Amino acid sequence: MASTIPKTMKAHIYTSSSPTLEANLSISTSVPTPTLSGPNDLLIQVLSASINPADHKVPELPGLIRRFAIKLPATPGMDFCGRVVQAGTKVDSIAVGDLVYGRLDAQQHGTLGEYIVAPVKAVAVLPKEGVTVDEAAAIGVAGLTAYQSIQPNVKKGDKIFINGSSGGVGTFAVQIAKVLGCHITASCSPAKADLVKSLGADEIIDYTTTNVSETLKAKGKVFTLVLDNVGMPEDLYKASDDFIIPGGKFVQVGSPLSLDALRVAASRALLPSFLGGGKNKYEVYTISHAPDQLKLLGEWVKERKIRVVIEETYEFEDATKAFAKLRTGKNAGKLVIHVGK
Repeated sequence: MASTIPKTMKAHIYTSSSPTLEANLSISTSVPTPTLSGPNDLLIQVLSASINPADHKVPELPGLIRRFAIKLPATPGMDFCGRVVQAGTKVDSIAVGDLVYGRLDAQQHGTLGEYIVAPVKAVAVLPKEGVTVDEAAAIGVAGLTAYQSIQPNVKKGDKIFINGSSGGVGTFAVQIAKVLGCHITASCSPAKADLVKSLGADEIIDYTTTNVSETLKAKGKVFTLVLDNVGMPEDLYKASDDFIIPGGKFVQVGSPLSLDALRVAASRALLPSFLGGGKNKYEVYTISHAPDQLKLLGEWVKERKIRVVIEETYEFEDATKAFAKLRTGKNAGKLVIHVGK
């Protein structure tokens, strides 16, 4: 199999991200194909990829921070489903030819290229039936984020508030919370309300016409967990003193990725309430590799316990259109890009 691997590949690349990542994306057909760097790595031919806000937010960080994270020229993308074409010498759970799905950390060779290198801990084998390649490509970041943010923090019967429930993480979060037996209050726009209800939300708050913080305060201290995928309204964490139960948690998943946003998060986590902090435990979520959780999410999709909400698919040449759509923050569920055949 190794002899059939081309020395160069087709990939979207960028050497700058100003003013936006998509304004600098171009297709190159001569990008060196990445090679295995360790015995626990896999070389994967990408079939489909899904994009997440971090795929443009990280490259668009201020210069020194971004250069520390990603070497240029680079290819964006973290989520994928593809076929294993080469395996490291210590890989025994996955074979050449297997279809796998998962997520990468932000790196130089992202999933909008024909080949990627992924550690075996970052992937799961695609179920033999019941899950499409496009569905699997959309699970990685959003599915794991939702699961890891919710599952350790709730038990059956708990009430959870999901702020921002119609995007990639939100659509997974509503369904995962329902599978785990939670009562779900979710915020979304009126246009997305039917979708979010169909995924399992028990109550909907229309953030376009309602003061979210005041509406939640009126319910009293009933929520075990708040999952914030938006970062707005700005007073939501402080207001949660009045609607999270003692011992509950506020998990920050989504917010603007900026130095000011980092300052706000640090103040929430470190300052006492009388200096602007809050009374409840505050956690800025960071994702971790978890192949068993990836496998579980794939099984839940196969068993129709959850579904992957894909608003739109794009061909490889139209990746810039996908990023422009993602940037609006108005997509319902995931956006998937076809990379290989």
